[in-house]
Amino acid sequence: MSNDALRRGDVVEVKSAAEILATLDAGGRIAGLPFMPEMAQYCGRRFTVVARADKVCDTIKYTGSRRLHESVILDMPRCDGGGHDGCQAQCRMFWKEDWLRKVATDAPLAVPASDGPALATLLALLTSQVSHTAEVNGKAEARWMCQNTELYGATERLRTFDPRPYLNEYANGNVSLGRCLSVTARAAIEEPMHKLKLGRPFITGTATGPVSEVLDLQPGEWVRVRDKDEIAATLTPDGHNRGLWFDREMMRYCGGTYRVRQRITRFIDDFRTPGKMIKMTKNSAVTLEDVVCTGNFSAHRWFCPRQVMPYWRECWLRRADGPPAGGP
Repeated sequence: MSNDALRRGDVVEVKSAAEILATLDAGGRIAGLPFMPEMAQYCGRRFTVVARADKVCDTIKYTGSRRLHESVILDMPRCDGGGHDGCQAQCRMFWKEDWLRKVATDAPLAVPASDGPALATLLALLTSQVSHTAEVNGKAEARWMCQNTELYGATERLRTFDPRPYLNEYANGNVSLGRCLSVTARAAIEEPMHKLKLGRPFITGTATGPVSEVLDLQPGEWVRVRDKDEIAATLTPDGHNRGLWFDREMMRYCGGTYRVRQRITRFIDDFRTPGKMIKMTKNSAVTLEDVVCTGNFSAHRWFCPRQVMPYWRECWLRRADGPPAGGP
């Protein structure tokens, strides 16, 4: 990492639309990573760097951790899906350093007050790239493109057993020394097991058929995550419930009380059918406030800063009267 690279805690200003346009190729990208329509609204605004994206997980081909060069994550709202047909994944967005300038907190804004024409040109370029039509079994289907669907091509693979990317997470300011040592030690044990195919689902399900429960949870309601054994009764032996996997990173939330963030009825797939809009009208799920993948416990995802929000089946939850004592 160069001496002038952005680090956690740096204050940055998103460059003007004209400046960002000058960095993009004809497809609206830098080195394969697209600048998305949802990002244009932040031109001229200031944020703080919360993490470098030096080590991110691969949710497309599951090849392991990958390196996204010269990119960071900022303390801003997640993607609102406004440019992608209302996708509800609410992913964290990646920002190339070429789209940002480091500033002092008291420095005047450098973005011109009238950037309208350039902004219109930028949005026209970006919206022309976000979708296309694919023929599937003789039928036309929409396919969407976003940073998540293109992340594999915009990154390079990191060697699983090379300790340098792990130690770099401490050197680049992303994690504390204690977290660096504990997660690296865990990876040193679990990655060889995964390589030898000795791993297994974190929760081995006991269900013999589909299990569902309709709570009709709404944003703002409080829920308690069921205990491990209760959730196991809803899962198949390979850890799934109607196609949705109960992830190892979700286990730490069992027994906790959280507020419902939103109901998930549509999101862009980045794995089974990359770019397809998945509609969960019959088997919807919810996300929970402050419940994210930490990158602390799962093979191939160590230290990933994406903080993906897992989807929760309602049968994994029960309504709660309110927050826990001393909670939010």
